[in-house]
Amino acid sequence: MPTYRFRYFAAILSVCAVLTACSGSDEEQYVEHKVEFLYNTAVNSLETGQYKSAAKQFDEVERQHPYSTWATKAQIMAAFSHYQANEYDEAVIGLDRFIRLHPGNRDIAYAYYLKALSYYERISDVARDQLVTELALTSLNEIVRRFPNSKYARDARLKIDLTRDHLAGKEMEIGRFYLNRNHYLAAINRFKAVVDDYQTTTHVPEALHRLVESYAALGVINEARRVAAVLGHNYPGSEWYLDSYAVAAGPDLRERPEDRGFLTRTWDWLF
Repeated sequence: MPTYRFRYFAAILSVCAVLTACSGSDEEQYVEHKVEFLYNTAVNSLETGQYKSAAKQFDEVERQHPYSTWATKAQIMAAFSHYQANEYDEAVIGLDRFIRLHPGNRDIAYAYYLKALSYYERISDVARDQLVTELALTSLNEIVRRFPNSKYARDARLKIDLTRDHLAGKEMEIGRFYLNRNHYLAAINRFKAVVDDYQTTTHVPEALHRLVESYAALGVINEARRVAAVLGHNYPGSEWYLDSYAVAAGPDLRERPEDRGFLTRTWDWLF
């Protein structure tokens, strides 16, 4: 046999030997167990805080007994284990699969709720991208729409308010960024979005004030006064109204507490 052919076959045999050794050492040996044993083992791991192990063990229930009722329970329990382990992406993948395969299951409302929580728990500060926040809002709204009378819907409504406030905060941060750099039209668009789309959030008074500042900076005084009047009518005791009055009308009201009432002053500088 020529030397080059001998070397070729020797190299192939070496690779095969390595692959055989790796497959024998890396793959877990399959051992079949009764479904009750597998499920109870997973529950024990979950109860003792071994969440990653529990997720694998619940997956094993489905792998060994895919057509049992335990397998369906194990799917959602595996997702819950991933959630407890802060493995939110894995939890969402498992829950999407459960929702797709078992739309009529008695735990379907909980599956939607746990999916929403898997997004909600990852809501970051307003300085970061808010894609996860938007996904959380979409998922929470879906719970309210699909299961309006459930206990999950009650909690979802509370979280929706907090999520919307967070999204409004992001709009405010961007608006202030543009305002500080004298990009007034871009700032106005952001502040108007807060006023129009997030009317029930805590950011609306400041958004109205920033609109007054932006319009005044552009020299559109009538529009600045109109917005200040809206702010004064809806939030008459707000510090933001005092600041807006100072921008649109001149004096700082906090230095003159003896001045007339808010509505009288608003009337004076509007007309």
